[in-house]
Amino acid sequence: MCYADDARPPAPPVQGPVGEHGDLVLESADGTRFGAFHAHPQAPSNRAMVILPDVRGLHGFYQDLALRWAEAGLHAVAIDYFGRTAGIGDRGEEFPFREHIDKIDFVKVGQDASAAIAWVREHTEATSVFTVGFCFGGAMSWRQAASGDDLAGSIGFYGVPSRVSDVVEDIAAPLLVLAAGQDFTPVAEVEGFADRVRRNGVEVAVHVYPDAPHSFFDKTFAEHRDACADAWHQQLAFVDRHAV
Repeated sequence: MCYADDARPPAPPVQGPVGEHGDLVLESADGTRFGAFHAHPQAPSNRAMVILPDVRGLHGFYQDLALRWAEAGLHAVAIDYFGRTAGIGDRGEEFPFREHIDKIDFVKVGQDASAAIAWVREHTEATSVFTVGFCFGGAMSWRQAASGDDLAGSIGFYGVPSRVSDVVEDIAAPLLVLAAGQDFTPVAEVEGFADRVRRNGVEVAVHVYPDAPHSFFDKTFAEHRDACADAWHQQLAFVDRHAV
């Protein structure tokens, strides 16, 4: 498991007022309805972030993260993974996510993310859309760079490269890889994945936090405050470099 119910994302370095936000129901290419949460900055913005959660799906951490991205000036949509197997509902700690995550089809996750990308383009003025994911969602975010969605870039925390190996040749959007040195995925494996993508002419930025554990991007981890601040800096700089 990645984030528990008491985990919360750290605040971005620049915080503006948040406008409209709340629950959302989206429809995937196969007709599946699934839950999502959207948040928007009060000020106009041509940038958007689609958030791919950890294995628990859309729980409080990711609703808060959508609000944090809106504070940072981006439209944000966080999606759930379990519309096909669990319907639309709460994904708190009582939700038996392990019964459902094993039924996940990576292609279907990509279709759900594509639906969120299409929604944010239709309902906002966004011309540059990015994805960010954590743990399971980190790999799903990198996979989305191969989706043909014309993304401006894809960011992944704690992703497992083997979950992306079948689409490496199709990755077209720039990647930002944020890795924890004390994670269960060896840093060498992450760097090898980045090199494979670079060989296809795609930009990949890798930032490793040597002393940080899995799930370090959490404001309740006071000892990792500096890593959290730098991770925000890396994400916002990546967005600035690739937004159009």
